[in-house]
Amino acid sequence: MALPLSQLPQEIIREVRRRKGLAFLVFAVVSFVVLAAGFVWPYKYQAETVIFVDDRNIIGPLMEGRAVTTKINDRTSAAKELLMGRTLIERVASDPDIYRNASMEPEAVESRIAQIRSGLSVRPRGDSYFSIGFSSTSQMEAFRVAQKLGQVFIEETKDRKRFESRNAYEFIDKQVKSYEQQLTQVEGRLKQFLSDNTDGTEQEANSRMAQLRNQLELAELEKEELQTRASSLQGQLDNIRPTIRQGRTEDAYRERIRALEERLDALRLQYHDTYPDIVITREQLSELKRQRDLAATQQGGTASLDGEESVNPLYQELSAGLSTTRADMATINTRINSLQRLMEQQALRMERIQANKAQFSELTRDMEVNREIYDDLLKRREKARVSMHLDIEGQGLNYRINEAAQYPRAPSGPQFSMFATAGLFLGLAAPFGALAGLLQIDPRIRARKQLEDGIGLPVLVEIPEVRTPYEKRRDRKVTLVIGVGVVITAVVYIGIVVLAQMGVI
Repeated sequence: MALPLSQLPQEIIREVRRRKGLAFLVFAVVSFVVLAAGFVWPYKYQAETVIFVDDRNIIGPLMEGRAVTTKINDRTSAAKELLMGRTLIERVASDPDIYRNASMEPEAVESRIAQIRSGLSVRPRGDSYFSIGFSSTSQMEAFRVAQKLGQVFIEETKDRKRFESRNAYEFIDKQVKSYEQQLTQVEGRLKQFLSDNTDGTEQEANSRMAQLRNQLELAELEKEELQTRASSLQGQLDNIRPTIRQGRTEDAYRERIRALEERLDALRLQYHDTYPDIVITREQLSELKRQRDLAATQQGGTASLDGEESVNPLYQELSAGLSTTRADMATINTRINSLQRLMEQQALRMERIQANKAQFSELTRDMEVNREIYDDLLKRREKARVSMHLDIEGQGLNYRINEAAQYPRAPSGPQFSMFATAGLFLGLAAPFGALAGLLQIDPRIRARKQLEDGIGLPVLVEIPEVRTPYEKRRDRKVTLVIGVGVVITAVVYIGIVVLAQMGVI
């Protein structure tokens, strides 16, 4: 049956009074053990180098869009990861300026590497600062190692930035040369393709085909006109005699004038006045009338009554026109046949162009894609070149030491005074804590409520503890002896602490 918590303080005090000697022994042992731990506890000295991240220099706005400065995200983690690498720690562990009299054997260096890793710490200090610290039992070692870690970190960071920017430039430069070679090859294949295929483009072929169609249509229209003209001339020839009998001079002229007027009327029914045949017929009619008037004037107004057979000039003229028209029709037929042959050749040319269109599109597409990538890589290469020079010149994102490591004057962590104070408090609390735990597991009944809860029946009478006068005198003597022991122990404890603080022990 557990002791009720309300009765626990009272029972603890009662047990302490009953077991004064044991409580005093626990107090003394715990206090001096904690004090002894303060003597043997290794003191750690820590030195820190504060690093400032300079990412807001004037070069950034000036070169924005022209160059890419090397950036580091989560600077504290990146710095810790870099410092924990074997390369930097080995440089520090092998530095003769830090470990002047230490052995440089591989085993000794490995031991110092493990020691540096265990004592290394990287902590953030605001947005643009972080610290590199090192803890050691030696003040000088902590100071020198923290100072060296800051130096090697900045040197390694600068070297890595230069290395990364140079590698980026070299990589992009290789890609530029590769795409330049590919672009040259594609342009060569396109040039060879255009040299081998002289049919031209689809647009040119369509334009040429349309031109041939127009010429063919015009030739066919002209052929129809010539056919109509030939039919008209043939009809006129059928109605005109090949020869004529000339009687009187005036009658001969009158007959020819009448024939020309009939022909002029027939032509006007089919063509405009500007048609060449109409113009020629009108001129012939005017000339014939002029000759008639001239002949009448020369003969004094008398007409010849004798007639003779002669070739009809109108018939002769119409026959000549019909022959010319038929010759023109033959020429037009030859032109139409030539145009049809050229159209067939043009159709074959268009088929060849369609067959080569896919290959030409592939070549031009490859050239355009390669040229686009090549132009983009050229711009990137120039940006990489400027970025590389920025890193070489120490611009962009930079680390610099804001606060150099200081020689540690006092140890970090628990000190001897803390152990001394903690020894007294722990010595006083140990007996009470031990008795509190003991009372919770002690099966004996110590309180009325404990019994009532256990058996479920009320306790009517509680018999008080009665001590004899002898027991009281003995208890007072023991209390006096323990009190003296507590005073002596406290004096000895304080004396040890004072001597330790003064450096005597």
